[in-house]
Amino acid sequence: MPPPPFGKSLHGMQSEQRSLFGTSGGTVNTRLWYFRHVDTCSLSRQVDMQVMCSGWTVQQAGSPERPKGFSSHVCHSMRKLLVLTVATEETDGFHRFMQSANYLNYTVKVLGMGEAWKGGDVGRSIGGGQKVRLLKEAMEELADQEDLVVLSVDSYDLIFAGAPEETLRKFQQSNHKVLFAADGLVWPDKRLAEKYPSVRRGKRYLNSGGIIGYAPYIHRIVSQWSLHDNDDDQLFYTKIYLDPLKRETLNMTLDHNCQIFQNLNGAVDEVLLKFGTDRVRVRNIMYDTLPVVVHGNGNTKMYLNYLANYVPNTWNYEQGCSHCDDNTLDLSELKMFPKVLVGVFIEQPTPFLPEFFQRLLTLDYPKDRLQIFVHNSEVYHEKHIERFWEENRNVFNSFKVVGPEETLSQGEARNMGMDLCRKDASCDYYFSIDPDVMLTNRQTLKLLIEQNRKIIGPLVTRHSKLWSNFWGALSLDGYYARSEDYVDIVQRKRMGVWNIPYMAHVYLIKGSVLRSELKERNYFVLEKLDPDMALCRNAREMGVFMYLTNRYEFGRLISTANYNISHYNSDLWQIFENPVDWKEKYIHENYTRIFTENYLEEPCPDVFWFPVFSEKACDEIVEEMEHYGSWSGGRHEDKRIAGGYETVPTDDIHMKQIGFDKEWLHFIREFISPVTLKVFSGYYTKGYAIMNFVVKYTPERQAFLRPHHDSSTFTINIALNNKGSDFQGGGCRFHRYNCSIESPRKGWSFMHPGRLTHLHEGLPTTNGTRYIAVSFIDP
Repeated sequence: MPPPPFGKSLHGMQSEQRSLFGTSGGTVNTRLWYFRHVDTCSLSRQVDMQVMCSGWTVQQAGSPERPKGFSSHVCHSMRKLLVLTVATEETDGFHRFMQSANYLNYTVKVLGMGEAWKGGDVGRSIGGGQKVRLLKEAMEELADQEDLVVLSVDSYDLIFAGAPEETLRKFQQSNHKVLFAADGLVWPDKRLAEKYPSVRRGKRYLNSGGIIGYAPYIHRIVSQWSLHDNDDDQLFYTKIYLDPLKRETLNMTLDHNCQIFQNLNGAVDEVLLKFGTDRVRVRNIMYDTLPVVVHGNGNTKMYLNYLANYVPNTWNYEQGCSHCDDNTLDLSELKMFPKVLVGVFIEQPTPFLPEFFQRLLTLDYPKDRLQIFVHNSEVYHEKHIERFWEENRNVFNSFKVVGPEETLSQGEARNMGMDLCRKDASCDYYFSIDPDVMLTNRQTLKLLIEQNRKIIGPLVTRHSKLWSNFWGALSLDGYYARSEDYVDIVQRKRMGVWNIPYMAHVYLIKGSVLRSELKERNYFVLEKLDPDMALCRNAREMGVFMYLTNRYEFGRLISTANYNISHYNSDLWQIFENPVDWKEKYIHENYTRIFTENYLEEPCPDVFWFPVFSEKACDEIVEEMEHYGSWSGGRHEDKRIAGGYETVPTDDIHMKQIGFDKEWLHFIREFISPVTLKVFSGYYTKGYAIMNFVVKYTPERQAFLRPHHDSSTFTINIALNNKGSDFQGGGCRFHRYNCSIESPRKGWSFMHPGRLTHLHEGLPTTNGTRYIAVSFIDP
């Protein structure tokens, strides 16, 4: 539909072109047209659009004054815009490009899909001529459409940030027939730099990743192509642009100030995210512009991935993640759950390994659909794996263990695990998990599968630290760099599904991807790189996106850095390094009820009885002492204490003797001191004790302890085994109150004043062996 000519009366115009008049300030009329047009976007629907040709003013009807920046023959909004892009296969980058185009209602025609790529490795060298050849073929059908604006862009490393109307408006305002993207770097022939026209402000050099122009003019440019598919497309366009006669005849220029095109190569520091109320944009702070097309050319593809986590409206502060549920998989609609191979890689001594396996066992997923592959390089952990295998070997679909005798490197072992899924056509997913990952969410595997991504991992972090299983950015040498949003993602202030450059420890890969994009072996082996870094680098180079989700709480990472396996039960020493896991394993399940429900007893005056240790804690402390084995024998002479003489000796081993004194004192401060404040109101303990020991009572060695006062402000006495099954007799009698406690409970502690008021004795153990842990606190 052509626009009304200037100066022509409005009478006789079609209804779609009728003008409406309004007044502004009483004297100036502003002309508004309502156009009806066919939207040829992905939905191919008819829409009504109201467009204001801003700046048009009239002094009287029929004599408009053309505003600066508008052509004499058309208002920009009447133009049709067609996006042409080349993509020979549907990569993750292509799908992201189409998602942004569809979201903003661009009309896109894809060229070359399914055709073999013969344009060379454009990421590393010259090439890309195939794109020009395909564009040339497409333009032959469009050459005579004078009112059609063609936008030719790359697709694998490009996204849209603004709407088609904005693109058309900015192009129209350029007052040129063809507009190329501009770059601050010369490629591929630096010798041509001086031949470029000088610019007062902006980028000087041409980039072929973005071209916009009227169809006849684009056709005239690409019709000059007569080279090969592997020749360089950018050099072709550059030579045309640098010809002064062609530049003038074709009315070409560059988008010097990034009004439409933003190339990121060499310009990462120029752009930042601009969060608006309705959309997130990329802003060029050097030229104060909002580019419509964002191109991650060169080595900036990872930065484009970061920007695309937000643009055009992937995530914002008001709505959060707007695309997280796109293309998700509904497991409830499947007749059978996908088959998953779980790869577990024990490459170093790792605390709480039995607990890790128990969490694996309790995943809410059909066990007959899980295959387990374990690589263990640590002899120390063979006992843990054997115990778990014996108890659960018939639970899973299959269970395979490769031990330290195979002497596999970590990379070789991980390749082996991945190969098992790759070679099995029935393997739907490969779930790799390291034993330093404690999954607290039983739905983790289901949630990851439902997101339906090629590679995705759950966010896991170190307790109370920013250490996590992903990197938000990489440094120039390929190692860790902190992205702007890293802290917010780790702390779950921004929740969504994030395209990231690196992940480790735990991730899910589709089996189909292992048999297609990642079908080559040895992805975990690259010189000078850790296996996980090698995998991520290979995935990036293959164009496979890696995602991390923090939409739910999944679990945590434990620290393995200072794990000393010289002890019989080494996890006991992890109270500093891994306090959450230590508490879960060793503190009684009802301990917190002391404070929420007053879950304690007072069997004798000022003697309080409460749960503190788990069964596992009691057993391992006893095992540790028996493994050490040097019991004192209950003699008065004792070189372990000041003065060398014990008035009321017990048959014991001091915590200091097994190197557990610092950990024990920390336990007192963390778990005993709060109880002290509750039961002895107003008393603030220092949580300090010199005498911390485990006592062993047997009829043969020492069966009882005579009446005595403790050299403490208060004492704790924790039962480490069960009366009835482990021993008979035992208990404690407080003389002043004539009160006895004869049925101690395993894991429960007495707490009573030490001096003056609470003279007490240990009642005879008549059979078996009784163990108690004692501390004289605040001596």
